[in-house]
Amino acid sequence: MKVLVTGATGFIGAALCEALHAQGLSFVALSKQGAPLPDGSPSHAVNLSDSVALAKHLQGVTSVCHLAGIAHQNAAAQAYEQLNVQSSKLLAEAALAAGVKQFIYLSSVKAMGPAKVKTARSESMLSATVDAYGSSKYRAEQELKALCAKGDMGLVILRPSLVYGPSAKGNLRLLALAARWGLPRPPSGGARSMIGRDDLVKLILTLLEQPQEGQQLWIVSDGVNYSACDIYDAMRAALGRGPGLAWLPKPCWKLACTVLDLLRRQPVEGAYQKLFGTELYDSSAIQQSLAWRPQQRFADVAEEIVQSL
Repeated sequence: MKVLVTGATGFIGAALCEALHAQGLSFVALSKQGAPLPDGSPSHAVNLSDSVALAKHLQGVTSVCHLAGIAHQNAAAQAYEQLNVQSSKLLAEAALAAGVKQFIYLSSVKAMGPAKVKTARSESMLSATVDAYGSSKYRAEQELKALCAKGDMGLVILRPSLVYGPSAKGNLRLLALAARWGLPRPPSGGARSMIGRDDLVKLILTLLEQPQEGQQLWIVSDGVNYSACDIYDAMRAALGRGPGLAWLPKPCWKLACTVLDLLRRQPVEGAYQKLFGTELYDSSAIQQSLAWRPQQRFADVAEEIVQSL
């Protein structure tokens, strides 16, 4: 087995490369800047639009784990199209030509569009995407499906829900800072699916050990419904503190989130919706198909998260 990992120095890619190294598996690590991996070994700086470089690094590779892409940044729609769609297609074309047996693509539940229901959604419960990120992930999925249908390379598309772990960014980081600084406890309400980074890495390792034929598309979550209040309380507990007081009314939270959205220039899905909305996903399909079960819960790694700030 030889594995090629893109996005090797990112939040998920670095953890995957560390796990591959720990198991003594052969892998090629690609990254944008060629930064070192957690064990100090270098990654290869490769532009994913460079077909010649891709062909070189794909020699002898049996599985590709495509984790690279642009996510949740204030980038132009053209950047999402180039990095998330066209680069994914070019990499898959090169992998097919190199005789790669399995292509694992890390998509996102955002490819499913915004939630229209308050119950857990399955893989087929789609709505129209409303932002450049979700749209680019969905388009990449479609391009990869069409391309892999022409050859014998297996395709696995993973749609993870929000991934938590040490050094997490975005709203998880903001909640961790709020817990550390003693800011008011978020009000109750809302629910969100998440998945631990370690469990996601173990899932990818399972797929590498059990290569899939044909095309598979699975949601990935740990099966727990988390509210912002739950997350805040877990982080406070990890700091050895009580749950805190929810003295700030919801209208004030909404105003604060609106200001944050303006500062971030993120008008599509605001911080308030992310904190207090309902976005649940059902990962029973993948658990019925594979010998993989999520083992972590957010409280298990809350201490590592707050210590990583």
